[in-house]
Formats: sequence, C-alpha cells, structure tokens
Amino acid sequence: MQFKMNTITASITTAAALAFAVSAPITFAETKAEKAKATKATPGAASGLSVNGVQIPKAYQDAMNREREASGQPTTPEVANAIRDELINREILSQAARKKGLDRDTNVAAQMDMARQAVLIRAYFDDFVKSNPVTDAQLKANYDAATVQMGNKEYKARHILVETEDEAKTIIANLGRGESFEKLAKEKSKDTGSKENGGDLDWSPASRYVPEFGNALKALNKGGLTPTPVKTAFGFHVIRLDDVRDLKVPTFEEVKENIRQRAQQEQVSALVKSLREKATISGQ
Repeated sequence: MQFKMNTITASITTAAALAFAVSAPITFAETKAEKAKATKATPGAASGLSVNGVQIPKAYQDAMNREREASGQPTTPEVANAIRDELINREILSQAARKKGLDRDTNVAAQMDMARQAVLIRAYFDDFVKSNPVTDAQLKANYDAATVQMGNKEYKARHILVETEDEAKTIIANLGRGESFEKLAKEKSKDTGSKENGGDLDWSPASRYVPEFGNALKALNKGGLTPTPVKTAFGFHVIRLDDVRDLKVPTFEEVKENIRQRAQQEQVSALVKSLREKATISGQ
C-alpha cells in the first residue's frame, strides 16, 4: 500500500516512453514494393553488405549506430563488427522467415506494422520535444513551486491502518493504557509495507503523504499520537510522530534535468490529449 506521493527528486523516464511506453527496438517492416525489390541493389543507399544478393541499406547501419551512440557505447572496431554481424544475421533470418511465408501470417504482419508505428510515434515525440523546448525560467518556476509545497521539515512517523473508525479508536485506547505501538502495528495494521517494521514510515516531508495524513502529521509534537483516528481513502490511521528535522532540499542544479523531463512529459501528455479531442473516434 502506498501513501507517499512523488517529489521533485522522483526518477523520470523520457517523454516518449512515459506517454506511450514505446520501447520497441528499431524494426523495419517491408512493404510489398520493397519485397519486390528485395533481390536488387539499392543505388546510393547500400551499406556495402549483401546477403544472397540482397543489399542491406545503409540506413539500417545508421540507425543501429544512432542507438549505439544514444546508449553511450564508444566507437570501436569491435562494436563496428558487432553491428555488421547483427545486420547480416537479421537479413539471413528475415530471408528464412519470408521463405517460409511467415511475413504473410496475419499476426506477424500486425506485429510488424505495430513495430513500424512505434518507431514513427517515437520520432514524432522526439521532434515535438525538440520543437518545444522548456526554458530554464519555466524549470526554475516549477522547482520553486515544488520546494514551497514540500515545506522545510521532514518527519519520522509510524502509523497503524485499519478498516473502521471503531477499530482505530480501540487502538488509541489501548495505546493510552501503555500497549506497544510497534506490537499493535504488527498485529492490526493492514499496511503491508510498514506493519512488519512496527508501522515505521521512515523520514519524509508531510507533502509526500495524502493531504489528510500530512496535515495530521504536521499538527503533532515530537512523540505525539493522534488523539482521534485520521480518515483517508485508505482507511483509518493512528499516527505517532517519532522525530522532526530540517529538510535538506536538493539544489535546482541537482534536479534540473529531472524537472525538465517531467515538464516534457506533461507537454507530451497535453499534446496527446489535444490530438484525441480533435480526432474522430468510432467503434468499440
């Protein structure tokens, strides 16, 4: 069960991957016209490699090199040979698959079309992000807003989560009679993520919790216990504040690129929403 919300230090993936989870390898589906030309050289576009008389387009080699560069691999003779071998293996296997007629299988053709579509979508997102850069001023404004929301304190708390208010009231009464918070958390809490640690939630700013929980936490003094159950969408909580300390917020430069990626993600999400609103969609 998760009560904490993401902060400005959250790990962000690329806008394209987050918007559509497009992570397919570069794949080149052939059209009927391309198949008809399969046994002929491609003037001005050959890589110098051929398999059974079929030229391997230089564009394939270029695409694999771009993937290599994006992953940070150095340019070495070994890498160049590995790419050459991969291109040859792919062409050999593609020819073998076509010989068996697998390219005419409905399911295989659909997967080939979807892989081609995925590459096109990824290119579209990349182009959009490049054409709509997020300024440093926008990033700084996002950073400032996030730091204000986080506050300047973080709290080390424990909680016991139960289904009903009556259960929570009973636990509060038992704690008042001296029963162990940690023991009751292990026995009663339905939060599987913290119950085995006696309800320990470790250190977090209040803003990382759902608002009802965070507000109740900020109202407690060190060592304090919520006098009444705290209701959230998860159930009813009994909260104990074990400690408070000043929050060390990462500097703007430390999180700048993470914030940039999040801003790009939001831009792409807005783009997808806008395109959907303009599209004519029918059927189930």
